[in-house]
Amino acid sequence: MSNTKNAVYPGSYDPVTNGHIDIIERGLRIFDHITVAVLTNPEKQPLFTLDERLEMIHQCFNKNPRIKVDAFEGLLVDYVDRKGIHTVVRGLRAISDFEVEFQMALMNRRINREVETIFLVPSVCYSFLSSRLVKEIYRLGGSIQQMVPGVVDQRLKEKFHSPKKHPALTEKR
Repeated sequence: MSNTKNAVYPGSYDPVTNGHIDIIERGLRIFDHITVAVLTNPEKQPLFTLDERLEMIHQCFNKNPRIKVDAFEGLLVDYVDRKGIHTVVRGLRAISDFEVEFQMALMNRRINREVETIFLVPSVCYSFLSSRLVKEIYRLGGSIQQMVPGVVDQRLKEKFHSPKKHPALTEKR
């Protein structure tokens, strides 16, 4: 049995933000390896495709050997069980996050008793940052440079100014 401490950090990452990066970096202080697991949810229409989200995360970490990027769909507890990693990392920005995440952690543990959830609090400067807000600020013409890695800023520019715009990006700039 390995003494390696591994964790999974699941999310939609549409797009990945500096808040996500902060949680991953904090997680690496505790864990030897973190799998960034990108959720595919057929009921949602993300701005970025799964491949685009995976690629942006890969680019953010420059092939760091301690970070694996993977995709999954379905129940998180099934995914972590298949991977043999039973610790889930979640970021908490506000009390409202705690309520939702606490319920999810308890449900995950009810389904699979081996699953533990570790909550990490982001740096204060990222405590109100979300992918949804980043997209909204960008759509309304605000600067997001301090909120996302450069690759995400560039991809948003490409997506927004593409002739085939995503429905979420109606022209407001």
